[in-house]
Amino acid sequence: MRSAIFPGSFDPLTTGHDEIVRRGLALFDEIVFAIGVNIAKQTMFDLVKRVNMIKTCYRDESRVRVETYEGLTADFARNANIGFLLRGLRNAMDLEYEKSIAAVNRRLNPGLETVFLVASGENAHVSSTIVREAIRYRAALDGLVPAAVIPMIYS
Repeated sequence: MRSAIFPGSFDPLTTGHDEIVRRGLALFDEIVFAIGVNIAKQTMFDLVKRVNMIKTCYRDESRVRVETYEGLTADFARNANIGFLLRGLRNAMDLEYEKSIAAVNRRLNPGLETVFLVASGENAHVSSTIVREAIRYRAALDGLVPAAVIPMIYS
């Protein structure tokens, strides 16, 4: 079985994340949302809510699951026996940053291959940072987060 991890904080899950995962399912048998726990990072949503947002969005997709971890992503992948890491790219800045991370991950775990998918034009502007700002001002979130997640954000 070909599995990929999709690491991040998912604070919150966005339409960009959703697009990459749904497209990734055409390439992989399973995608594991790997939510990294970093106690030094201040998040808008607690870990339980972020896990629940993802599970709600993919409740009808048995090939998607959610795991949490502490430590290095390369170690998580090795320990889970997963050989692929899925990442989305919105622009050239993302590419440069993600290339560096991919190189380090491969050095730390030579069996880990990073696969990049380029975001569609409609999601190229969507980031968790922008979405959190919209949430702070109680803006409409259509097109920024999956529809199934919106009620969870404003509850």
